[in-house]
Amino acid sequence: MGVKNGGSRKRVPTVWGRLMWPVLLAVVLLCVGAVVVSGMAPGLFSVPRPSPSIPAWQQQPTQLSGSSALLPLDDKAPVPLTSEVSRLLDGTLKPDGAGNISGMVIDAITGKVLFDRDANANRIPASNMKLLTAVAALKALGPDAGFTTKVLGSDNPSTVVLTGGGDVLLGASASDPSAILGRAGLASLAADTATALAAAGVQGPITVKVDDSLFTGPALNPAWSLDDVAAGETAPLYSLALNSGRYSPGVQTGPRPQDSAMTTAQAFAEQLAAAGVVVSPGVERAKGLPTKVLATAESATVSEQVDLMLETSDNFLAEALGRMTAAASGKETTYDAATAAVRQRLGELGIATDSMQLADVSGLALENQVSARQFAEVVRAITSGPDPALRSALDGFPVAGLTGTLNDRYGDASTAGGAGLVRAKTGTLNTVIALSGYVVDADGRLLVFSFIGNGLDPGAAGNKVAMDRSASVLASCGCRG
Repeated sequence: MGVKNGGSRKRVPTVWGRLMWPVLLAVVLLCVGAVVVSGMAPGLFSVPRPSPSIPAWQQQPTQLSGSSALLPLDDKAPVPLTSEVSRLLDGTLKPDGAGNISGMVIDAITGKVLFDRDANANRIPASNMKLLTAVAALKALGPDAGFTTKVLGSDNPSTVVLTGGGDVLLGASASDPSAILGRAGLASLAADTATALAAAGVQGPITVKVDDSLFTGPALNPAWSLDDVAAGETAPLYSLALNSGRYSPGVQTGPRPQDSAMTTAQAFAEQLAAAGVVVSPGVERAKGLPTKVLATAESATVSEQVDLMLETSDNFLAEALGRMTAAASGKETTYDAATAAVRQRLGELGIATDSMQLADVSGLALENQVSARQFAEVVRAITSGPDPALRSALDGFPVAGLTGTLNDRYGDASTAGGAGLVRAKTGTLNTVIALSGYVVDADGRLLVFSFIGNGLDPGAAGNKVAMDRSASVLASCGCRG
């Protein structure tokens, strides 16, 4: 019988016919699921790629270390050949125009010298001086020490004396336990003082005075250029200051307070008034009674302050740490005593200092004279020397292309190989460029280095690039010929 328009024969259902649509639906759902899962976990269904050729110690870490030590390092890793290191650095360590660059590279574990170009010659080091200050402060004071700012009473119950203890990182607001600059805050100190005065029944008005006598000698180093002071590179030094001697923690350049002790005391008086205390106008210098402590505020630790000093190259903070190092070394707290204390502590580490000429401890003075060898030995003392207290300075070294004074360097093709790997303290003056630090090379060998250029053409961009390229060469160096 024929089939009519639009009609069909009646069929007997088969097993496949009954199961076909559920099976197809299941297949579609599985495919969709596979796409979703692969999007959530890329590479789940792909063939595993071969392991990267970058050494493990130069790869991004899977977790952050809780230690500042450079571990683990393989002391059996091959030491670079001196001839190969010299060949590479002779091709990169060249001044851009006038001047010359001295340098030294040392294998940190063995002390073997891998590169020496006039390394014993004295050079103006600029802010590399802060490396000497860092190790001296850590050795003299200890990494966990801190400085105490006090409010003392006096013979007159209505007079309080804000007394400096060496903390130049005071903040104007409440104390911030998580901060370095501003760990001790004037608002908290004033609130505690107000509570103590109320408990003693003192009504007011209260006269605020300040004692900055901890630091002695001239407040301004005569070795500094007044142009640098006017530009805000530093300021007259006192034993207490807000914001490392700046008007604002967020403004790093420009004019600074010329009397940071008075500026701080005036800000304290304002906070005391904000805490509800009636305060008489004006602030004068005076001494309080050490037995009448009304309130105290603790600074960040020496280790934390050293790290901040190195990372940001803070001249004012460096000089304050130098004065506190002098005090801890049984010396006066003058500029000359600070340099003498730094020299003393370096000598205790076995670093020869007879040839050094030190005019300050921040590196602003052109009279400073230190060799590349001495800086390399200081960096080696920090990374792998016998005094574990110095290890805490490791975190302060700026990281190439990432932090501190190296955050805007190592961005071009010739230096990018050192980005994230080179850790070094910078130094810059008009005709001076310096870079001293450490790096783990491609074979896993810890190398320390110091490069110092003097008599350079001011502003010549190629000088920083030459040093950055040279440090990058060390980072990628197998250097076995």
